[in-house]
Amino acid sequence: MAIHDKQHRSFASDNYSGAHPEVMQAIVDANGGHQSAYGYDDYTIALQQRMRDEFGPKTETFVVFNGTGANVVALTAMMPRWGAVICSNLAHIETDEGGAPERVSGLKLFNVQHAHGKLTPESIATQVYDIGFEHRAQPMVVSITQTTEVGTVYTPSEIKAIADYCHENNLLLHLDGARIWNAAAALGVSFKEMISDTGVDVVSFGGTKNGVMAAEAVVVINPDAVDGLIYLRKMSMQLMSKMRFASAQLLALFENDLGFESARHSNKMASLLRSTLEKKIEAGEITGLKFTNPTNANAVFASLPLSAANQVRKSFHFYDWELAKEEVRWMCAFDTTEQDVMDFVQAIAEALKK
Repeated sequence: MAIHDKQHRSFASDNYSGAHPEVMQAIVDANGGHQSAYGYDDYTIALQQRMRDEFGPKTETFVVFNGTGANVVALTAMMPRWGAVICSNLAHIETDEGGAPERVSGLKLFNVQHAHGKLTPESIATQVYDIGFEHRAQPMVVSITQTTEVGTVYTPSEIKAIADYCHENNLLLHLDGARIWNAAAALGVSFKEMISDTGVDVVSFGGTKNGVMAAEAVVVINPDAVDGLIYLRKMSMQLMSKMRFASAQLLALFENDLGFESARHSNKMASLLRSTLEKKIEAGEITGLKFTNPTNANAVFASLPLSAANQVRKSFHFYDWELAKEEVRWMCAFDTTEQDVMDFVQAIAEALKK
């Protein structure tokens, strides 16, 4: 029995959406009978092979419950306890994981300034010093996010430049792919072209923000980049017993192009939201609204008066991003419709007239 309003829509986050019907059906199809637990089931074995088809023959996949778990397990496996991770000062591991990488794993995060969410070899280099100096945590991994926390997308050449710098300086490259489907869809490239061919070592592979109910994975492209990951997954409470139901969800994204179709749709809705608002600004129909970051995928960042934002929030929930700048974030999901966007635009327009 449903106890929520199924017609309610928001632009707060793509994980506010439900699970895609085809993902739900995949869970149903995986039910019945007995299957080996802890990843020795037919679905997880099939997922392992599918990931090798996508990323390369040496790929190893470790299914986990959630994105924070994927990041913590991956980064812990990539370095010893005296290691440090270089990341953006906006990185999810820095700002939105409750300190888990540092508190659970004992790692040090060195953050650097970003350009619209992106790192560069030059910005990374600002934290690569005192190598071998026992008084400083040692930089060992660089972590980038794709798409970035502000909705921008690294091009394959940008990722390769970072990977090349990392490997030339004895660093490993981790990619937080919570919205990896949106990034690849926006670029029009395969995962292999975006990840394996550019030199990424380990990926936190997302699904929850793209229509999955509850499943993520640590995808190891370079097996030499990790140590003891199977034990760390268990120690970190990320080893699920009935793993077939999580693996079936991720497999579903690869069937009938579902994952890319869903990501392309959410990207398209964000583009529609921005372009429609831009037309209203150009026509002089609304004032006080400015866009603060490029819209490369399924996120729109803008600034508008707080009073107007709060007025819109009476109908559509969304988050403040940087309150001091009156900056907000609007996210579109796989199930966002054109009508949802038009209704949201109307609410924004009415609030900015007040």
